[in-house]
Amino acid sequence: MTLELKKRIITSVFLLFLLYLMFFYTYILIIFVIIISIITWIEFNNLIFKIFKKNEIKDKLLRFCYKAISLLYLSMLIYLFLLIKSQKPNFEIFIIFSILISVMTDIGGLVVGKTFKGKKLTKISPNKTVSGSIGSFIFSLFLIPIFLEYLTNYDLLTLSIITLTISLTSQMGDLLISFLKRKAKVKNTSDLLPGHGGILDRIDGIIFSIPIGFLLLVSF
Repeated sequence: MTLELKKRIITSVFLLFLLYLMFFYTYILIIFVIIISIITWIEFNNLIFKIFKKNEIKDKLLRFCYKAISLLYLSMLIYLFLLIKSQKPNFEIFIIFSILISVMTDIGGLVVGKTFKGKKLTKISPNKTVSGSIGSFIFSLFLIPIFLEYLTNYDLLTLSIITLTISLTSQMGDLLISFLKRKAKVKNTSDLLPGHGGILDRIDGIIFSIPIGFLLLVSF
């Protein structure tokens, strides 16, 4: 086992333990959502600075726009968390369900993509394949039997559509951040998480899938 793999395993165990605490303790959930949002915003803006690093007016204006939009987005995300928490008893379930869909989407894409390979999905991320994308959708559906007893207000078809939509959003978020990293000519957004890169590298799909998951689960 390589040192890099050991780092990834240790970091993954820590993150899973943190997810466990967030599920059972709401105050831990809120605190870490805020902390992770701040770190994500910093990493994102470092990425944007590397893309638009010139001191020309155009680059300065683009950096300002990206910073403003990202700050507004994360602020709305935190507000959404607090709003739904005050109104919805299944708040924690909504979060965990959306996060785990993104996790299973990543795992499915990796496992199926590495196994079957095949046609590339896009030039943005050369390692992603069509088979991996299909695997992402399939793996995300594995969560439905587990959460059926918690999400009793939804029938099987509705929950399947919601799950696939969240998975699609997660994949698109992953591609967006991959595109920005390619533009910035960096592999990771930071080295904060040993073996994984930065916070943004781990939650690139999650930061987009969670609000979509909230909106879908609340609307239906």
